[in-house]
Amino acid sequence: MILTKSTKLGELLDAYPFLVDFLPSVSPKYQKLKNPVLRRTMASKATLERIAEMGEMSVEGLIAAIQAEVARQTGDPREARKEALKGILRDLHEGVDLEILRQRFAELVKDVSASEIAEIEQSLIDEGLPEEEVKRLCDVHVDVFRHSLDEQEVPRPPDGHPVHTLMVENRASENIMAEIEALIGEPSTLWEHMGDLLVERLGEIEKHYLRKENQLFPRLEAKGMSGPSQVMWAIHDDIRAVLKKANAQIEERDVGVSATLDELTVTIRDMIYKEENILFPMSMEALTTEDWLRVKEGEEEIGYAWIEPLVDWSPEIEEAPQVEAVSPTGKVELDVGRLTHEQVNLILTHLPIDMTYVDEDDKVAYYSQGKERIFPRSPGIIGRAVDKCHPPKSVHVVEKIVESFKGGERDVASFWIDLSGRLVQIRYFAVRDGGGN
Repeated sequence: MILTKSTKLGELLDAYPFLVDFLPSVSPKYQKLKNPVLRRTMASKATLERIAEMGEMSVEGLIAAIQAEVARQTGDPREARKEALKGILRDLHEGVDLEILRQRFAELVKDVSASEIAEIEQSLIDEGLPEEEVKRLCDVHVDVFRHSLDEQEVPRPPDGHPVHTLMVENRASENIMAEIEALIGEPSTLWEHMGDLLVERLGEIEKHYLRKENQLFPRLEAKGMSGPSQVMWAIHDDIRAVLKKANAQIEERDVGVSATLDELTVTIRDMIYKEENILFPMSMEALTTEDWLRVKEGEEEIGYAWIEPLVDWSPEIEEAPQVEAVSPTGKVELDVGRLTHEQVNLILTHLPIDMTYVDEDDKVAYYSQGKERIFPRSPGIIGRAVDKCHPPKSVHVVEKIVESFKGGERDVASFWIDLSGRLVQIRYFAVRDGGGN
């Protein structure tokens, strides 16, 4: 149960009846709560904020005391700590003073793992807090937990491992940002060099984020951990927007670019911190060697930012029993004619379009690999829920289209987007069988 200042007394005591005997030890004023008549009268109306006033104590102190007793009584301190940390994030959402929340955190736990923060984010999203709201809280709760995170050891994966490659890219981006920050202080050379730094060099960070979105995030989602992925993807989009704004200001020689560049470097550095102190430790703990090999398989298709892995990471794993596949030389019987598997694949790869097929379970089953790709995709998205393949800010558009197809309201949806200066038409088609399914 998440405790906030708005939690009702009745809800609290229904969940934890033992608190009737415990509360008087927190404040003698609570002795009267042992009276069942008074308790029933207050149950549906009195909030913890009101109960705290009654006990002449802060609501933060009351919540911390209750959470500690729940942890002691239930015998599951990890679960109790998780609920307490979720309560801190809820209070952040309600605007409780950050310093008070830091103190509450210090009273509750001495350390917190990256996996626990990920679980908290996931729980908040599962309970209905919009991902955009969780993203807004992300910066604040990382600040609250920063001291604890700083105490943890940063992952040290072997050379060539996907996380090692991402971390090497982080060091390269830090070097580029240091050059940018030096130029901000030198207006005379700002316009001459900044364009190349932003467009040609820092712009490569797109590959770093695309590999996370298309290769790493699907594996986490398969483990039931979609929350952190969606929060980070939303922040990626923020960085993309600021980078685009800075590029436009450079072209126009807008003096406001200095403030934009400050925002850009701060946001990227914050993302590096979140990656190396939350995302990577959590991923190393959650994913198996087989998972990481699947992450690595699609990396080259997207490409690397600034560097190339110097070592080919290829751990030995026990091979799964081989399932005999249909012979690739066998022919597929079609409505009209027959084609070999190779011919089917060649036709699809030569179509002048990017095509993705989503099955009846809303999972990506196929995407074409034509010569001129419009959208970056990699093998990591196969089997991924289609709603997880889109940025949080636009996923509602896709969900609405899918719902209209399933409801039989329409069979085609089409719209245009501006993609890096190109007008691109996106078309969705409902693929139905003979029974209309």
